[in-house]
Amino acid sequence: MKEKRKLKRRYLLYYARVFDQEHNDLIGHLADITTEGAMLISEQPLETDQIHRFKLELSADVSEQPYLAFSARCLWCQPDINPEYYSSGIQLLDLSAGQVAIIERIVATYGFRDN
Repeated sequence: MKEKRKLKRRYLLYYARVFDQEHNDLIGHLADITTEGAMLISEQPLETDQIHRFKLELSADVSEQPYLAFSARCLWCQPDINPEYYSSGIQLLDLSAGQVAIIERIVATYGFRDN
């Protein structure tokens, strides 16, 4: 299958927790991120073709605020390499310039470096 991603996927050294905005339930952990999309690892599958409202737990290294609230569309969901988990690809929607800056700091602080 041809890769549709415009930006290079940046795997993270730190799997930040992702919660549902409405109920504050833990959804999963962030595995990689760009300013356009991300991959989540979760115990339960995400509904595809749905818009989800998430909040990403932030460290003091990247922001003074504790969470980054955002909306995302789940584009795909499949069993992970570890059969106890699911991998889901999400498209980040309508990010502000401030949210983009936080994501760029996450990548700069926790992203694997290219050799």
